[in-house]
Formats: sequence, C-alpha cells, structure tokens
Amino acid sequence: MRQACAVPEPAETSPKPTPPHPHPGTLRRLEQSSGKLAAAAIARMDDQLSWYRAMPPENRSWIGLVAQAGIAAFTEWFRHPEAPTAISTDVFGTAPRELTRAITLRQTVEMVRTTIEVMESAIDDVAAPGDESVLREALLVYAREIAFATAQVYAQAAEARGAWDARLESLVVNAVLSGEADEGAVSRAAALGWNAPEHVAVVLGTAPDGDSELTVEAIRRAARHAKLQVLTGVLGNRLVVVAGGSDDPVKAAKSLIGPFAAGPVVAGPVVGDLLAATGSAQAAAAGLRACAAWPDAPRPVLADDLLPERAMAGDPVARDLLVEEIYRPLEEAGSALLETLSVYLEQASSLEGAARMLFVHPNTVRYRLRRVTDVTGWSPSDVRSAFTLRIALILGRLADDNGRLQS
Repeated sequence: MRQACAVPEPAETSPKPTPPHPHPGTLRRLEQSSGKLAAAAIARMDDQLSWYRAMPPENRSWIGLVAQAGIAAFTEWFRHPEAPTAISTDVFGTAPRELTRAITLRQTVEMVRTTIEVMESAIDDVAAPGDESVLREALLVYAREIAFATAQVYAQAAEARGAWDARLESLVVNAVLSGEADEGAVSRAAALGWNAPEHVAVVLGTAPDGDSELTVEAIRRAARHAKLQVLTGVLGNRLVVVAGGSDDPVKAAKSLIGPFAAGPVVAGPVVGDLLAATGSAQAAAAGLRACAAWPDAPRPVLADDLLPERAMAGDPVARDLLVEEIYRPLEEAGSALLETLSVYLEQASSLEGAARMLFVHPNTVRYRLRRVTDVTGWSPSDVRSAFTLRIALILGRLADDNGRLQS
C-alpha cells in the first residue's frame, strides 16, 4: 500500500458558518443513532472499498473509531452550533500515528465520503418531524468543514515530510561528496526511494542564485524526463547530482544540465553503486577545480578528460591514473613506443622530423604511433590527446626517477 506521511498536530480552525439551533428531539435521535450510523458506515466501507478489506484487523478497528469520532463530532457541533470547532483534532486525533502513515489522502477522502453518505441517507429516520432540512443543511456544512480539515492535515503532513526528506537527501549527498558514504547513507537513500541502480555517476557544477528548493525540483523534473534516479542538493555554491541509471555520464549530465548556473559542469566516472560514488564525486570535484585551465572544455565534460589539468593542479589520483594507464602500458609494450612518442611530441608532431631523429622510415613512425593509440586509447595526432600523453610521459619519468632515488 502506498504510504502517507505522519500527520502533524493540526491547528484549531476559526469559527465556521453554523446551522440553526436544532430541535431537541433531533439531537436526541442523533445521539441514540450514532452507534448504528457508525456500524452502517463500516459495513458500507467493507462492501465498497477494497483497500479497507485488505487492511489488517487492527487498522480496520481504528478506522471504525475514526468514523465514530466523526459522527460524535457532528453531534456535538449540532448541539452547540455557535461554538468554534477543531474538527481535524476531534476526528483525526482518534487514530494513532501508525494508521495515519498507512492511509493515503485518496483513501481518507473515500472514508469520509462513505461516512457522510451513510449519515445523509439516514436523515429522514434520524431527524424529528420538520427538522429534515435543518439536519441536511447542517450535514452539508459539516461535510465541507471535514473536507477542508482533511486537506489541511495532509498539506501540513506533506510539508513536514518534504522538509524531512530534503534534510535526509542533503545528508546523503554530503556524505558522497565528502567521501564518508557508508551503509547508513545507503539506508537513508533507500528511504528516499533510491533503488540501487547498477550505474551511478556524480555531476558537479555551480548552483544558480535564488531558491535552492526550486533548483532541486528542476533537477528532479529533468531526471524524471530522462528516466534517471537522482539524489541532489545545493552545498554552498555547488549543485551536486548523484545520477543513477545510465552508463553514459556525459549523456546523463546533458539531460540534467538545465538548472546549473553558467560555468563548467563536470561528470565523474560511472561506478557500480552509491558507496563507490564517493570516487566519482571526488573525481568530479577535482575536475571542477581544474577546469579553469581548459577554457575550451566542452560542457559538460568528463572528469577523466581533465586528467592533465587535474594532475597539474595537484590531484594525486589523476597523476596515478596518467602513469598507470598511459606510461606503464607504453613502458611494458617496449622502449620503441616510448621513444618514438617522445621524439614525435618533441618534434612538433612531425612524422618526417621524428623519422629523421630516429633514423627510421616515416611509415615506421606512423605504425608505432598507431600502436600508441591501441595501447593507451589516446591518439598522438590529436592536439588534446597529445597534450595528455605529454603530461603522462613527464609524470612517468618523474615517478621512475623518484623510485631510483628512493632505492
């Protein structure tokens, strides 16, 4: 069953339009019939409402008490029509919090409507002769007030639940960004509806000025349209989005980019779950800090496409990746590839110049450079890739030299 949130204590309502003073005979009949009316309302709910029949016996008994409280509140209001009322407290205060969390607004409306219909059908039997119109008018006014009270109770509950969910979501997002995500964060995310997608990536950018709640809601709308799960929040001047459900972080970031302020937007690498999302978040944060060094970077940009800038900005993870994913594979593939790549980059990317320096045919240089691309995934003929390869060579040589010094 769909869950409704806990109902806060409602405030008392102001005085409402009141019925004429009732005939004592009608009031006496109403008091005597209250138990019979409540039983009739329960019987009709059992006959017409499938969700009521599916509830545990304990919850059905509590709903019976709510129906009795509603009829009793109407009787008391009919007795003193000039007195201020607190209908929501009289009626809904009968049920425990556990029940209010188990019944949705739609179900509450159906319950109230069924009870009112039963009371309305009994007017001719309950009202004293000549009081039928008085009782019918009073019931119409009371039904209106019950409707307003129901709306107020659930609106207050929705606001309270929304504020609590926002705080809970901020805790999860902050834990991911700070590298402190643990099983507690996973549990809190599950309470927010996060159902553990296989592909998770973190997207970072600058938050726009204005109401952060509107920004967060805009991210959620974009995520629903893109069929993504998101956990999001504004932390300081950063807009953080943990996106789940796509194995393409750039595509996911593009679908969510609308609410971000002007400036770079960086997508971290895809990871397998929320616990591993701390690595994606840290990569995205390092990329966002280093993005100023690449003014022509695409928007959004992958954090891994910013490895050279991140390395130069002091990111140890980026330095290790460049060495381990570019320099070491080239080193293991043979000294010819490292030497050819180094000479080619030093010769302003000239095949002929590199061939002369190496005393080989240009086709040999061309073949070796294709091998560099196969081994590393970066093409020396591309300006951006060549820059990345150059930084990787520098860092690899420094790592080798430091190793020799330490040994």
